[in-house]
Amino acid sequence: MHISHAQTFVQRQTIVVTPQLQQAIRLLQMGNAELQEFIETQAEENPFVELRAPAAPMPDLPFSRMRGAETDWDRIAALPDERTPSLYAHVEAQIERLALPPRQARIAGACLDALEPSGWLGQDREAIAAAAGVGPSEVDEVLLLLQRIEPAGLFARDLAECLRLQAVASGQLDPVLDAVLDHLPLVASANLNALARVCGCALSHLRPALRRLRSFNPKPGAQFGDDRVPQMPPDLIVTQGPDGWTVDLNRSTLPGVVVRPGAVALSGPDARALRGAGSYLTERLAVARWLARAVQHRNETSLRIGAEIVRRQQGFLEAGPSGMVPLTLREVADAVGVHESTVSRVCAGMMIATPRGTFPLKHFFPAALAKADGAQTGSAEAARHLIRQIIRTESKAHPFSDDEIARRVAEEGIRLARRTVAKYREMMHIPTASDRRRQAALQAQVA
Repeated sequence: MHISHAQTFVQRQTIVVTPQLQQAIRLLQMGNAELQEFIETQAEENPFVELRAPAAPMPDLPFSRMRGAETDWDRIAALPDERTPSLYAHVEAQIERLALPPRQARIAGACLDALEPSGWLGQDREAIAAAAGVGPSEVDEVLLLLQRIEPAGLFARDLAECLRLQAVASGQLDPVLDAVLDHLPLVASANLNALARVCGCALSHLRPALRRLRSFNPKPGAQFGDDRVPQMPPDLIVTQGPDGWTVDLNRSTLPGVVVRPGAVALSGPDARALRGAGSYLTERLAVARWLARAVQHRNETSLRIGAEIVRRQQGFLEAGPSGMVPLTLREVADAVGVHESTVSRVCAGMMIATPRGTFPLKHFFPAALAKADGAQTGSAEAARHLIRQIIRTESKAHPFSDDEIARRVAEEGIRLARRTVAKYREMMHIPTASDRRRQAALQAQVA
C-alpha cells in the first residue's frame, strides 16, 4: 500500500450574485407602483437619492372588460370616490342601533368578525361561540337579531338560508318556494321534473317559485364598496400609428431617480478634506448613482421586451384572441439578447395596455398546438377563443358535444382531442352539453 500526496489545480467559472445584482434582479420584477415605493424608501435612507415624480399623462386607452374601465388611469384617479360604505362599516352601524346588552354586543362583534365579503358567515356557530366566550345557543339568539339587518340575507350560514331570509323579508315565502330552497342542487342541475316530484307540486306551480328565486341576490354583501377590486395602472402602453404599433413606458406612473446636485462637491477638493469623515457620504453617493443606472436599465430592458412581444403578437392586436400565436420566453430572450430568466421576471410583474384591453405580459405566451398539417402555428388561446365562438353559435335546445366541437375546431385547421376540448371548456367555466341543455330548458320554463 502506497500513500502519497499530490497537488492539483482546477479552474472553474462561477457567478457570484452580489447584493447589488440581487437588487437589480428584483427591480426587473417590479411594476411601476412597486418601483415608486422602493425609490421612496431609498430616498428616505439616502440623502443623495431624490424621487422624480411622473409628469407626462397617459393617452386614452381602453382597459380590459374584466377591469371594467374604458378611460385612462389619470382620469379614473381624478374621479370622486362615490363608493358605498363598506360592508363592515354598514353592519357595525346597524348593530349599534340595535342597542344590545353588553353580552349580546360581544357576540354580535364576534359574528361581525366572521362576516365574509359575500355577506355570509365564514365560521360555524361553535367557533363564534368560542371567540365570544359564550354557548352556541346564545349565538343562535343573536343571529336571529342580526339576520334582520338590511339588506336581507346577511349573516346567512349557507345559500339556502340566505335566499330564505330574502324570501321572508319580501313576503314571498310559500310552501312551494320553501320546498325548492330545500332542494337547491336539483335547481342547479335544472332537473325540473325531479324537483316537481320532491316538492309535491305541478310544473305550473313550480315555475312562479323559480322566477321569484331568480330575483334574489345570493351574495347580498357584494353590493358594498369594500369588494371592489382596485384598478392598477399599466406599465407599458401600446398605440397604433401611421407607421405601425408603438410601445412606450407609461410615463404617468413611471418614477425616476435623481442624484442630488450636492453630490458634486464630494468629487472636488472638499471630498479630500472630508475623506476621513465623509466615507459614509461617499458610499451613499455610490449607491445613489448605481440605483439611477439600475432603474434606467430596468426601464430599457422592459421596453425592449415589451416591444418584441408586441411585434410577435400583432395578430392579436389586429384580430383579437384568434390571432394569438404561440410564443416562448426563449424566443423573446434570443431576439432581445437577454437571458430567458430576465424575460420571465419582467413578464411576471408588468401590465401592458392595448386597444384590446389591459393584460399581464405573461398573457402573450400561449402554448403551441399542432395544426392539421403538423405545423406548430396554432395557440391554446386561439383554440379556446374558437371553442367559445362555436358554443355561442350552437342551438340552445341541441348544444354541441365535445366531440362535435373538436370536429368543428379541426375544420378551422386546429387538431384537438375531445379531452382537450373538455379541459379548455372547464377552464372557461362552460358547462357540459347536457348541463347547457338543461339550463336552456330551465330559462325557457321560468321566462
